Amino acid sequence: MAAVTVLTEAADPYCLRAGEAGALLAGHPWRRFAVLGDSIAEGVADEVPGYSPLPCADRVAAELTRINPDLAYLNLGKRGLRAHEVREGQLEPALAFAPDLAFVACGANDALRPGYEARADAVDSEIAAVIRALQERGVLVVTVSIFVRPVYPSLPTWLRPTGTERMAMLGARTSAIAAALGTVHVDLTAHPIATAMDSTSADGLHGNARAQSVAATETIRALGRMLRRKEL
Repeated sequence: MAAVTVLTEAADPYCLRAGEAGALLAGHPWRRFAVLGDSIAEGVADEVPGYSPLPCADRVAAELTRINPDLAYLNLGKRGLRAHEVREGQLEPALAFAPDLAFVACGANDALRPGYEARADAVDSEIAAVIRALQERGVLVVTVSIFVRPVYPSLPTWLRPTGTERMAMLGARTSAIAAALGTVHVDLTAHPIATAMDSTSADGLHGNARAQSVAATETIRALGRMLRRKEL
């Protein structure tokens, strides 16, 4: 019988290599890191043996802290929130925290509700308002277009045919907002593991620890690229 290969983070071709995060983030200037959003920001995910249990934002904070042990970190992310609820409930405390780096992830709960196509412009406006308010305080904002799955088995039967289409729409619109506002953007929509259901939690909707590690990898690499450009 052939041996079964069990993938771990250390061997995963889409995850950080040993010492990579430290090299990419060396000398980073950030002292206060805030996270705003829904379950993506909160880090809802099933654990996977061989992978870090830290969700994406917490993992990024941990790697930043390795460079600057005095880094202050605030994660306001809460599952189930729509974009306007993130703005109404999290923006003020985030600004009061006075971050110089922020991660914003929201819109998925809007995209999965009836009538998203008709309300997409309003959702975009809410996301953009959060980003602009942070940028006006001099905050570097990181945004993300999340993995788009070929199927979402946990969705109601009536929504499954359009679930992927709506998430792809949200991803494209978030990428457009990021380009217009000049955020550090992480586009995971078509990442190679997006179609791998072994990166999905048991709820069939959220990414698991593997997906979180990959998202953290791409976020850290995006920040590293930005830092290197500033050095040129």
